[in-house]
Amino acid sequence: MIDGGHRDRTGRLVTLRPVDDDNWRAVADVAPRDDQRRFVAALGARYLLLSMRSQVWTSLAVYADQTVVGHVMWGVDDDGSHWIGGMLIDAAEQGRGVGRATVRTLAPWLAARDGNPPVRLSYHPDNTGAASLYTSLGFHPTGEVEDEEVTAELAPGPPRPVPGSAQHP
Repeated sequence: MIDGGHRDRTGRLVTLRPVDDDNWRAVADVAPRDDQRRFVAALGARYLLLSMRSQVWTSLAVYADQTVVGHVMWGVDDDGSHWIGGMLIDAAEQGRGVGRATVRTLAPWLAARDGNPPVRLSYHPDNTGAASLYTSLGFHPTGEVEDEEVTAELAPGPPRPVPGSAQHP
């Protein structure tokens, strides 16, 4: 479990947990709002399959207290940078700060790994909500474009300790 101590706006603790036999169905069923489907997968199942079929991505279930409310994945690029990808918060859970708490939990955990690697993510240039969220959390566009998406990197800082009781999932 990765627990950065962050809560959503309703006070629920947001944690990231490995996808396992008990939660994979709930993660697979996570679905965004209809207007977001041009930016993200229609269901969490697509990201789960991507994690299963590639050697790059690791899927995590996003929990608010004891309820699965989303999916996020992370991976390591050839240059050693660590990436956040496939963040999908269920439509019924949006607007409560779950996405913000997810990034605030995962980004420092990735940045604190061996060598304090750069942490990156990408988003579609028309996804102004994502751009605003990520900028507010310290990500800045690098000027690079990856698969027609803007690449952003977490502003560098001093080496960070591993937050909370975070363990490698």
